Amino acid sequence: MLLRLALLALATLVPHTSVHAQVAASLAAAEASVQPGRTVTVALRLDHQAHWHTYWINPGTGYPTSIAWTLPAGWTAGEIQWPTPQVVADLGGNITGNGYEDVTYLPVTLTPPANLAVGGSVTLRATADWLMCATVCIPGNAELQLTLPVRAETPTPHATHGAALAATVAALPRELPGLDVSALRQGDKVILQVSAREGALWPTALDRPWFFAADALVQYEQPQTVEVGNRSLTLTLRYAESYDGSGERLIGILRTDGSWVDGETRPGLAINVTLDTAPAGATAPGDIFGDAATPALGGFFGTLALAFLGGLILNLMPCVFPVLGIKIMGFVNQAGSDRRKVTIHGIVFTLGVLASFWALAASLTILRAGGDQLGWGFQLQSPAFVFALTIVLLVFALSMSGVFEFGLHATGVGAGLQMKQGYGGSFFTGVLATVVATPCSAPFLAPALGAALALPTTESFVIFTAIALGLSLPYLLLSIFPQAVKVLPRPGAWMETFKQAMAFPLYATVAYLIWVLAGQVSEAAFLTLLLALTLIAMGVWLYGRYAAPGAKPARARFGIVGGTALVLAGLWFGWPRPAAPTDVVWQPWSVEAVAAARAANQPVYIDFTARWCATCQTNKRIVFASAEVKRVFRERGFVTMRADWTNQDPRITTELAKWGRSAVPFNQIYLPGQPEPIILPELLTAGMVLDAVNQ
Repeated sequence: MLLRLALLALATLVPHTSVHAQVAASLAAAEASVQPGRTVTVALRLDHQAHWHTYWINPGTGYPTSIAWTLPAGWTAGEIQWPTPQVVADLGGNITGNGYEDVTYLPVTLTPPANLAVGGSVTLRATADWLMCATVCIPGNAELQLTLPVRAETPTPHATHGAALAATVAALPRELPGLDVSALRQGDKVILQVSAREGALWPTALDRPWFFAADALVQYEQPQTVEVGNRSLTLTLRYAESYDGSGERLIGILRTDGSWVDGETRPGLAINVTLDTAPAGATAPGDIFGDAATPALGGFFGTLALAFLGGLILNLMPCVFPVLGIKIMGFVNQAGSDRRKVTIHGIVFTLGVLASFWALAASLTILRAGGDQLGWGFQLQSPAFVFALTIVLLVFALSMSGVFEFGLHATGVGAGLQMKQGYGGSFFTGVLATVVATPCSAPFLAPALGAALALPTTESFVIFTAIALGLSLPYLLLSIFPQAVKVLPRPGAWMETFKQAMAFPLYATVAYLIWVLAGQVSEAAFLTLLLALTLIAMGVWLYGRYAAPGAKPARARFGIVGGTALVLAGLWFGWPRPAAPTDVVWQPWSVEAVAAARAANQPVYIDFTARWCATCQTNKRIVFASAEVKRVFRERGFVTMRADWTNQDPRITTELAKWGRSAVPFNQIYLPGQPEPIILPELLTAGMVLDAVNQ
């Protein structure tokens, strides 16, 4: 026990930098002394071990390095002057953000008072926080200090760090004279162009240019298309849909592995220009689809070919391929031996497919006419639509995995109508074929559909037509030449393997849609959505387990009723609902925000929580699902604050320690006129909260 106490005491005396061997932090001065009233450059020096990195002002992932200064009276500190960053990746080669490796200096300009006493020394103190990552990420923190003598004469460069720090400052990104810079946003792309005016300097070579957006306007992990011209450079960047700024300017650094000025070390060009927006229907430089690397004419006809091929591939999907022969034989059986009638049925079927895709294109045109700037994903802005689409794809994926049988019955409906309704049945079967095939289509048709939705109406209809012709071509050919049905591979065991393998792209799409939902709903609602999807999956499993073909009637009824009940429960439980007027609106917690609310004599409820804390999520669901709690909070004007400890936050850690806590959940209520807060238990009920509020 004595040894443990001794080790703990010793740990408090060891500088924090020694704990983080992956990145060693220290303060470094550009000059050996300080002169009164004369600015001095002091930098946070970060020495990274191999494969470790820290982050830039826009980290991509993680969080940027910060410095909090504690300076003598009269001193002031500027902001960090960020050197040109680089793309950082984990050991697997996956891009994780924007940052620094090796030895990095983050300079800051400090200004001493003009009356600083000469002859003594001054101690500069700072607290540095950073995140260091390789394959794992570790928060770093250090209390640092630097003592410099105060001299009347002009200081000389610091013997250890002066040259390196001076080189860092000289290489800081800046704008260069003689360069014209422009930026244009078109849909989900941002086009950045840099060109040199007559007589202006232009580098001999630009090696691997890359743009770093200072405010996360550009997707940091997406490829950037580069086109180098005669004394010009064009980059096509991906706009970040999660960006919540004004988007009026493009601000950041355009990096090259070489230098923007021959003979100097200047890897970064500072960019700060107005971001113009292309009008609807306009094209980006170089390509009608916004890809500067593709010629316009070839791009359009290439997309038509891709659309036709994508429609053709739909016929290989498990939900379509096994019934190709059955559909053609339906044409033959209906028309007898009259080849002409068989051909007409094939043509009418093709018209049904065309009509379906034209209806999709027309719907898009109508919505655009209403003033909407639409892309393929505009409907994904609705949480209810995303949730419904997630359910549909999840059910399809479970069916393809063999959890239950689904698909052929829908096709059979079309066949039945076809047999009863003549040519009308063939037309309807074409419509139904589109519906049955479309859920399998996304991985193959995404590029063509994306182009169709970005183009004017006429071109969009042409691309949709190409998709429809690709889907209907086998039916049309087999109706003209029905004997060709014999050459189709016979359904067999390989079809089951193929079907199950094709379920995994659907699962991947479900995962993506769940990620979209995570950004559209609250934490509590998102957890509910996940549980609801689990209920729906269980309902589908119950149906497949007990209502399989050949099951006894009682067993089948149990599967149908139980499965339906679980699916309906999942739909009711998880369906995204708009926030009601009485719902609690949380604001971020801070000591200052609490003080301001209390000064205004407002009651305050503080929830210290984290997403990984299951008890926290249970508390929120139990307490704030109560209409009475929400009514009382609304009528009494409660300010509700959430201290989110999901990621490391020193402020929250300090505040919890202040109250003798080291874990969450932790809930407090400040009532007007009471100096101390009411501390609530870890496990809460609505009644406990109301009792505390009514004290």
